[in-house]
Amino acid sequence: MKAAGKRRQFSKELERIIRDLKEKRPSLYLHSCCGPCSSAILDYLGPFFDITVFFDNPNIVPRAEFDKRLAYQEKVIAHLPRDYGIKLEVGSYDVDRFNQAVAGYTHLGEGSERCFHCYAFRLRAAAEAAKAAGADYFASTLSISPYKNAEKINEIGEEIAEEVGIPHLPNDFKKGGGYQKSIQFCKAEDIYRQSYCGCPYSYREWQDRLAAKEMQAGVVEPVEGD
Repeated sequence: MKAAGKRRQFSKELERIIRDLKEKRPSLYLHSCCGPCSSAILDYLGPFFDITVFFDNPNIVPRAEFDKRLAYQEKVIAHLPRDYGIKLEVGSYDVDRFNQAVAGYTHLGEGSERCFHCYAFRLRAAAEAAKAAGADYFASTLSISPYKNAEKINEIGEEIAEEVGIPHLPNDFKKGGGYQKSIQFCKAEDIYRQSYCGCPYSYREWQDRLAAKEMQAGVVEPVEGD
């Protein structure tokens, strides 16, 4: 029996699943938020799973940014070993889907319920696509970011798994230096790494942080009345 309050170690759970695979290669629908985040994860999971990268991110604005991130997602896959057999499926760019998912939470900051609802609608889309394709698992690359709550991502994934009827692959991809490996991969392969999560709210928050840093450094003088 687990000790009360003990945190689950999702990365260890994933390691045990991989150890138990033997010669099997289960199919996995892996929601990817971007090429950089997926890079180290695909290199880690590629030898063990038959992976379809599910790039479903209508939260990303503007459309030119979405297209740029998709192009670099394709570049990441192209730079990985061909024998991984990684496939790519792109979701519909329908910003209304994102707006509906976060309606009522847009006043909240990054890392809040706003983000949790965004995780959920993309994880649900991945689960439904995986179920329709007859895949064995679904998951998301989101947990590789040091700014994302892996416990909440797994909690949401497991709730959706029950509802949709397909297993969620437990993960905390930042463990074992995953995030650092993704940075190294991007430097080596000249992969664009974005400066904000993707949605208009994260973009505004990023701009606010930049402005605050510039003011602290004395680069920008505050305008009277602002």
